[in-house]
Amino acid sequence: MLSAQETTEVATSTGDLAWPAWRKASRSGSESNCVELAHTGGMSAVRDSKNPAGPVLMFGPAELAAFLTAAKVGRFDG
Repeated sequence: MLSAQETTEVATSTGDLAWPAWRKASRSGSESNCVELAHTGGMSAVRDSKNPAGPVLMFGPAELAAFLTAAKVGRFDG
């Protein structure tokens, strides 16, 4: 298994890779203050819905689970 450092990468923009369809949480409605998720090649990509051409975080399955758990408990709330 790869370490978190090896499997978590930041792409400079969505133009760097071919992407499948991005999904946004159904609870977000018409709000734009959320993240979008796409799955590609065994990895999951996360981006800011307000900046779709901006940076993309890439996670392996275990890292995505840890990221989502941390987000749910408010670890990234500022």
